[in-house]
Amino acid sequence: MKETIKDIIEAYCANFAETSPIGWDRPLVGYARADDPLFARLKEIVRPTHELPQDFLAGAKMVISYFLPFQDDVAESNREGRYSSRLWGIAYIETNRLINEMNKYLKEELTGMGYRAAYVPATHNFDTETLMSDWSHRSAAYIAGLGTFGLNHMLITESGCCGRVGSLVTGLEVEPTRRYSRELCLYRAAGSCGRCVERCVNEALYFEGLDRHRCYEMLLENGERLSDLESLADVCGKCLVDVPCSRRIPRPEE
Repeated sequence: MKETIKDIIEAYCANFAETSPIGWDRPLVGYARADDPLFARLKEIVRPTHELPQDFLAGAKMVISYFLPFQDDVAESNREGRYSSRLWGIAYIETNRLINEMNKYLKEELTGMGYRAAYVPATHNFDTETLMSDWSHRSAAYIAGLGTFGLNHMLITESGCCGRVGSLVTGLEVEPTRRYSRELCLYRAAGSCGRCVERCVNEALYFEGLDRHRCYEMLLENGERLSDLESLADVCGKCLVDVPCSRRIPRPEE
């Protein structure tokens, strides 16, 4: 079943890219047990109202999580200047559309195989005051073994951190993906790098943490500049590009 789901996701992404202005590198797919204790811990780590997989689907067995890596041209387009590139904004919108449509398709496919499924939107499911979500796709991806968190609060995967994460809850039961046993972020592992802090254009990211409101200010500023796009592109992504973990797991010497 793991191979079947991986093939479905890869094929859907490839077909979607044929009519999209951008493309994606090979998706990464991971699996976590719905009763993994780390989901319950998110109520302490993220916020008390963070939901459990069972809140979306009674009797949930697994969480399927996937990472959709942007292609090189998207990352390169966002390197220079204070503001997000137009291509980065388009990639954000298109990837959210891909995640939402693919989750609907995955749900139908799983249902056809006899397994129930449920999902949440790719984005804009957060509290506008705390700027925190009741379902963190990135946290689900960490629990599902897709990577570890960087200093910039993004997930570092084997394909780096330039991309977006989606997740789906299902009654299917498979072997969970083994999580990384080491930190992939150079700063978290050995106190080196910190390039993402230098890259932050609005003084929102520090070695001690993230000022979510200053970060969100920048997202909205970019959204205004890209307001002619088909939907809100409240993006930035400067701390994701031109850093050692942009496109792969960084090497210790970087």
